[in-house]
Amino acid sequence: MIHTLSGGTSPNQFPAISAQQLGAASFRRDYGVKYAYASGGMYRGIASAKLVIAMAQAGLLSFFGSGGLSVDVVDQALSEIQNALSKESSFGLNLVCNLTQPEQELALVELCLKRQVRCLEAAAFIRITPALVLYRLRGLVRDEQGQVVSTNKLMAKVSRPEVASAFLSPAPDNIVAQLLADKQISLEQAELSKQIAMCDDLCVEADSGGHTDQGMPAVLLPAMQLLRDTLSAQYQFNNAPRVGLAGGIGTPASAAAAFMMGADFILTGSINQCTVEADTSAAAKTLLQDINVQDTDYAPAGDMFELGAKVQVLKKGVFFPARAQKLYQLYQHYPSLDAIPAAQRSQLENKVFKKTFAEIWQETCQYLHQQGRSEEVMRAEQDPKYKMARVFRWYFAHSMKLAFAGTTQERVNFQVHTGPALGAFNQWVKGTDLEPWQQRHVANIAQLLMAETATVLTTRTRHWLAPAHVD
Repeated sequence: MIHTLSGGTSPNQFPAISAQQLGAASFRRDYGVKYAYASGGMYRGIASAKLVIAMAQAGLLSFFGSGGLSVDVVDQALSEIQNALSKESSFGLNLVCNLTQPEQELALVELCLKRQVRCLEAAAFIRITPALVLYRLRGLVRDEQGQVVSTNKLMAKVSRPEVASAFLSPAPDNIVAQLLADKQISLEQAELSKQIAMCDDLCVEADSGGHTDQGMPAVLLPAMQLLRDTLSAQYQFNNAPRVGLAGGIGTPASAAAAFMMGADFILTGSINQCTVEADTSAAAKTLLQDINVQDTDYAPAGDMFELGAKVQVLKKGVFFPARAQKLYQLYQHYPSLDAIPAAQRSQLENKVFKKTFAEIWQETCQYLHQQGRSEEVMRAEQDPKYKMARVFRWYFAHSMKLAFAGTTQERVNFQVHTGPALGAFNQWVKGTDLEPWQQRHVANIAQLLMAETATVLTTRTRHWLAPAHVD
């Protein structure tokens, strides 16, 4: 006898799952998009205006990568995006935490409020800042049912529970009180803030390209979902924030795993850097299109060099990860630039930097003065260890500029943030029209990935529902 499904249903009669059914329906409704899918903001406009426009025109959500760009440059990009799109189109801005210059963070938020950018992707935050609260509270209203909602959507990318907890809670009372005292928000907005979480969407970031805590998605996502449920019950929110997943998503199988774990949406990053619309060099994209899952490595993060924070970067074909790690080891071992042995100093100046420490420090001083950060120059002149860190940081900025410019004679020094998801994607599309990056378009990749994910889930569901055995 063949054991069949309850009611005599055959596995093949199980209806096909569609891409539109994956994830949370509320995500699609709130953002007015086709899929519970987003492409994340990549540093220095790699997630470009062109990329954002292409995604929005396809009915998909994406975020412009404002990190490392001036407010004026971001303003120009927003102008380009808004001129190309209708007012109904959905897109957002990636806002990177700026602990050393909070005024820059605030300036970007004020720009978004002025331009009515209705969605922010908050990245690298370790606590809630006044700029985030200002953006969130300025959008608070009551809907037709009398429920508190925010017209300013906030997606928080997190990898640690304590940070997630802050975003899954109402805005901090002390910040709300200060904004109210400064007349930045109304009394009504201050009162309404107690009834809504800081974020609409919590994007759990597992091991990703760029800054990473090297988290495991199968561990992080369930923990964050439980935390969301706990805090939403505690605060009695009418609408609990959605919880999605990013990091490591580059194939239908990985996306299917995310949705099977209950992700309300997925967010991709590395696979979008190797597309026509990504604003980085053709030389960098050519390196990226050929990597496999083992061709990335962890290196010290230039912007948090002294702390030893890590970024995941391209390893194949470049020396950057090894050279960056060597600089961090020298920083840990020696108290100053003068203490570095002559042989090692010569190797750095002649083979790696191709400039002397003195020349680099002169450039650094000029840059810091131009940025209004003269106090950092004064500190470095008094603290040899800090001066060494500033000189070594130059290499991280330089290596990123080389990759952006596509300076092929300096290819070994390219710093390219990427994760193994791109390697998996490359293997998936090998031998197809999408193998060369020149044929990869960000919206087409999104639609193909979601469609194939639905197919994977349909096939596997039918397999699970198949007869267990035959007597």
